[in-house]
Amino acid sequence: MSNELNNIVSKATDGVIEGVAIGGDRYPGTTFMDHIMRYQADPEVKMIVLLGEVGGTEEYEVCQALKDKSITKPLVAWCIGTCAGMFTAEVQFGHAGSCANSDRETATAKNRELKVAGAYVPESFDTLGDLIGQVYKELVKSGRIVPKEEVPPPTVPMDYSWARELGLIRKPASFMTSICDERGQELLYAGMPISDVLNKNVGIGGVISLLWFQRCLPPYVCKFFEMCLMVTADHGPAVSGAHNTIVCARAGKDLVSSVVSGLLTIFVNAMRKKGQLIMGIGHRVKSINNPDVRVKIIKEFVLENFPSCPLLNYALEVEKITTSKKPNLILNVDGVIATCFVDMLRNCGSFTNEEAQEYINIGAINSLFVLGRSIGFIGHYMDQKRLKQGLYRHPWDDISYVIPEQYN
Repeated sequence: MSNELNNIVSKATDGVIEGVAIGGDRYPGTTFMDHIMRYQADPEVKMIVLLGEVGGTEEYEVCQALKDKSITKPLVAWCIGTCAGMFTAEVQFGHAGSCANSDRETATAKNRELKVAGAYVPESFDTLGDLIGQVYKELVKSGRIVPKEEVPPPTVPMDYSWARELGLIRKPASFMTSICDERGQELLYAGMPISDVLNKNVGIGGVISLLWFQRCLPPYVCKFFEMCLMVTADHGPAVSGAHNTIVCARAGKDLVSSVVSGLLTIFVNAMRKKGQLIMGIGHRVKSINNPDVRVKIIKEFVLENFPSCPLLNYALEVEKITTSKKPNLILNVDGVIATCFVDMLRNCGSFTNEEAQEYINIGAINSLFVLGRSIGFIGHYMDQKRLKQGLYRHPWDDISYVIPEQYN
């Protein structure tokens, strides 16, 4: 009703200063008189329009205010629900307040009293707009109202559903990612089209630099990533992670469960219940006299290609002290990768000090171990599945070893 009344008033006059819908409940928060007296005191308001309804007696307070001249501004009023008199029984119009409990609460009775009290009351709702326009013109003619210049209405935005149907807008995704984007004609990796990723031979190391660090890192860094993945891909079937993967595979578990079982053992027992011993020095088999080739290859590559590697140099100095006490207390493959990774973050020139520290804090060093060992654990899983199905035997088994034709 308030929408319709505002529409009627706006067509019959030069605009609406304020409109309030107080609702039709039996106990409203405010009444007609609360707002009418505000409008009476507001110099900007030149006339008042009241739309009442069947039920309640609030309109009679308006009648009394008109009679005692508390309301002096022209008031156009109409109470809807006059059709209730055409029914032989009591009619409830939708909510608690719109029901006449006596003749005094009928719309017809209230319209009659409002007219007697001095309000402008039309013959029916159909002519309410005409009467409002008539009173408005009289106020303009008398000079009490100076019509304001019509301003163009604001542009109504296109309906969202219709705009989406036309393909003009796209609803924001529930999940956002800053590393890749497939909304255009071509998939992007941190802004680089996938065709460039392939045609420029970015390689796995380059893809890691784009998706993990959102930038193209120097070629020697990408090469370092690839070397780390190669040397951490498998540590043999005796290490705990591979052992767990093998056991799960033999027990008939699925690929994801088996690999995850192995990966979770990388993070050793919450650092041995906070004993804080993160192994970077020491090896059960290798020693200063029987060095780990993987460590040698990575160490030589980093020393030759990295612009600066103070942390690796420090680790090598520590190794000199530890191996003087025991020959197997050498810098192992996990230790050399971790120290070189930090040297890369801090000294390659692609990161600020804050960015480098942030990647260290979020555990980015573990990413290479997790990715590399995932490759090995998947291999152990597939290996055990083939074994369980009797497709072949391991070469170290004490029976003859023959690869079936389909696996040649």
